[in-house]
Amino acid sequence: MKQVIAVRTDLDMSKGKLAGQVAHAAVKASHKLDDKKVLESWQEIGAPKIIVQVDSEEQIHELSKKANNKNIPNSIISDLGHTELEPDTITTIGIGPAKKDEIDGVTSRLPLL
Repeated sequence: MKQVIAVRTDLDMSKGKLAGQVAHAAVKASHKLDDKKVLESWQEIGAPKIIVQVDSEEQIHELSKKANNKNIPNSIISDLGHTELEPDTITTIGIGPAKKDEIDGVTSRLPLL
């Protein structure tokens, strides 16, 4: 079990902004789980999260489409625009939690952040 969060590196977010967006993606995607046993299993092993990088909004949408095709919960995060970014700028996507092999089928080729 794991969760992957993909972050857009083309936005040049500050470390604080990036951390906040990653947290939003992790929480929102985990709340989309229909099977609470999956959530409990993931949490029992420490709720592992892997942070990877993408370089465009298009890649975020591609990841969401791939995850949806595999019935993996995911959540695209867009910023409210109060600080560094324009409103509705897509920043991250949280994928999972789900079984490692399922998520790897979507994200394994992405480099770590």
